[in-house]
Amino acid sequence: MLFNSYEFIFAFLPVTLAAYYLLVGWYGRAVAFSWLLVSSLFFYGWWNPAYLGLLVPMILLNYLFGYLVSGQARKSGHTRRAWLWLAVIINLGTIAYFKYAGFLMSVASDISGEAFVIEAIALPLAISFFTFQQIAYLVDCYRTGRCEKSLRDYALFISFFPQLIAGPIVHHSEIMPQFAHNRIREKTRSNLAVGFTIFAVGLFKKCVLADNLAPFATGVFTAADAGQPVDIFAAWQGALAYSFQLYFDFSGYSDMAIGLARMFGFRLPLNFNAPYKARSIIDFWRRWHITLSRFLRDYLYIPLGGNRRGRLRRHFNLFVTMLLGGLWHGAAWTFVLWGALHGFYLIVNHSWHYVVRRLSAAGIMLPAIPLAGQLLTFLAVVVGWVFFRAESFNTALSLLGGMGGMAGASLPYGIVNQLPWLKALCDSLGIATHDGGGGQFILAWLWIAAGGAICFFMPTTAQFMRRYRPHFEGADYMPARFTWRPTKAYAGLAALLFILSVLSLTQVSEFLYFRF
Repeated sequence: MLFNSYEFIFAFLPVTLAAYYLLVGWYGRAVAFSWLLVSSLFFYGWWNPAYLGLLVPMILLNYLFGYLVSGQARKSGHTRRAWLWLAVIINLGTIAYFKYAGFLMSVASDISGEAFVIEAIALPLAISFFTFQQIAYLVDCYRTGRCEKSLRDYALFISFFPQLIAGPIVHHSEIMPQFAHNRIREKTRSNLAVGFTIFAVGLFKKCVLADNLAPFATGVFTAADAGQPVDIFAAWQGALAYSFQLYFDFSGYSDMAIGLARMFGFRLPLNFNAPYKARSIIDFWRRWHITLSRFLRDYLYIPLGGNRRGRLRRHFNLFVTMLLGGLWHGAAWTFVLWGALHGFYLIVNHSWHYVVRRLSAAGIMLPAIPLAGQLLTFLAVVVGWVFFRAESFNTALSLLGGMGGMAGASLPYGIVNQLPWLKALCDSLGIATHDGGGGQFILAWLWIAAGGAICFFMPTTAQFMRRYRPHFEGADYMPARFTWRPTKAYAGLAALLFILSVLSLTQVSEFLYFRF
């Protein structure tokens, strides 16, 4: 069930929400949470009831493992560590089977020259997200010596539908206290108003912005995948349209998840914070998929040694972390290369910081040019997205070559012919023309320009809603007069965004991160 679908918006959500608050009033928190757990499992099973055959056993198994690896079982440290290793191996093995078996077989075939064949395996939704969440829980149980006693609360922590399918990846220490101490009925009206507004903003980002940018990216990548030459204007159109499509798609989902959780009286961690405003790759990864970056840092980068063993080891740890982060996104070499590329970016970024510090210590101060850093970071990210989106290396290289002008440049004849100055400019630069496509060309670049303006100049949802702290972290400063308040004007704005989004649901599309 998609957040951007009629059945979710007009059936599942209102019924679940109304019954939740009624049960809280009639029977208390325990019955309401049980209802929310059943609703979340129904939400997950809506896609394919067979998926519950994996999710439910994994929840039960990891609940047991949590007891065994914590101090509650009164086991020795070596025994607890052995249980932890077994639990992690089983969880990662489950992902490896469902997500990477086919990829690993193809790699083995390439290396050995033998044809290893495996039947297609259906990938259960959200397996990467709920598995990582449970691994984090188990490691924390081992470190703290404590585990969750309530099976219902643990199952709800894993399966809570706003964050189940595509994150954020939450820590139990962030959610469990809310289950135990949240006074649900005290701020019902405020939670519903704040939650609905954030949900409406996210729905608008997905349905109106991301879905309208998608065709202008898909057409270009499809042409490149078919082996067609892509000129510089078309190549940049595809790369930029996809960059903004992915931005609004993921930002929209993150907003909807936070808004939905708030409607039920819970807060989730911030997962998206204007990453295209980043002035370095380091800053980018503090803003993009924040909870995944946090997981990779806490449970992979730091255990590998982090930055405690010198610069060379730090660079190695960064590269390995990003390489595995790329593989987490998908079982394909393009994702591996995307991760490796960002690992290289981070190494260069940290090396540059080291050089600047050494020069500063020697009294040599380099001028800071924030705009240049932001532009360079954005261009590096766009290049990475080409590999992330492409179906193959050849597609990615073809598109990057087009972006570099290797396939020449061509503009629609109808546009060039209407503007004498442009025709003269094209003639002087050797830019060719082609028949047709003028309207689509203009429309594509108008959407790209609108997307860029919103990404670079508009405040984030977190800034807009900062008065009501919709998530754990604070938001960047924004003048109070521009922040959201429970007024009729802002209610009308939320209603307008919601209506425009619903009117755009004629062609419902899944979120891009559902594939990961």
